[in-house]
Amino acid sequence: HYKTRCLPLSVVLIPLVCPNLATRVSIESEEEPDKRLQYFEFGLVCTHGMSWAAAPITGSDLGVKRAEIRQGVREVVLCKDMDGKIGLRLKVIDNGVFVQLVQANTPAALAGLRFGDQILQINGKSCAGWSNDNAHKELKNANPEKITLAVRDRPLERFVTLHQDMNRQLGFLFKKGRITSIVKDSSAARNGLLTDHQICEINGQNIIGLKDSQITDILNSSGGVVTVTVMPVVIFEHMMKRYGK
Repeated sequence: HYKTRCLPLSVVLIPLVCPNLATRVSIESEEEPDKRLQYFEFGLVCTHGMSWAAAPITGSDLGVKRAEIRQGVREVVLCKDMDGKIGLRLKVIDNGVFVQLVQANTPAALAGLRFGDQILQINGKSCAGWSNDNAHKELKNANPEKITLAVRDRPLERFVTLHQDMNRQLGFLFKKGRITSIVKDSSAARNGLLTDHQICEINGQNIIGLKDSQITDILNSSGGVVTVTVMPVVIFEHMMKRYGK
C-alpha cells in the first residue's frame, strides 16, 4: 500500500513532462518542507499511490482572466450610437438592476458590460428599488454623449476551472445549456461544479442562446483547461423571463 501524500501542484505536474526533474525536486522538497511551500504557490493536491491528481493551473490561464469576476464596484462610461442606442437591456431582480442582454458590437459591449452585471447607479442615481421601466427610461433620457454607470461584476454568477482528462472529458453533462449530471471523480466533481446551473460563458465567451451542439464545439476547441461561468437555473430563468418582450 502506498501512503497518501500531499504535494505542491507544481511537483504533481512535473512528472508528466520531466520525471528526472520531478524526482530531484521531490527529494529537495522533503529536506526543506518550509522552504518548499514558499516556491510553489498554486496550492496542494493529494496523491494516492501512483495516480497523479492533475488539478488545473489557474494562475495564468487566459480563460480564467477572461472569466474573472472582480470584487468591488467599477465605473463604466459609455455613449449612445448613431441611432441613439447603447445595446443594453436591463432586468430587475430582488430590487436590483441587472444586465439581461448586451448586443454585440454596441457601446455597451465595447465598454465591457456583460450578462449578469449589476447596475448600481446610472449617472449618479441609485438604481435600488427601480422597476424595469424606470431603469430603461433613465437610459433613454440620458445624455447621448456620456452615460456613467456604477457596476458590480456578475454577483449572481461564479466561474469554475476544469481540466480535461486523458479522454478529453471535463466530467459533466448538459442539456439546453443546463448542467444535468456530474461524473464521479471527474474534474467537474473535484472542482465543485453543480447540477441545475446554467452555463453562461466558456472561457469568458458568452454562450447564452447557443444550441447544445454549438456549446459542445466550443468546449471541444477550448483546450485542456476550460473555465465555465455558471448561474443557478432558478435565477437564470427568472432573469430571462419576458426576454423576448
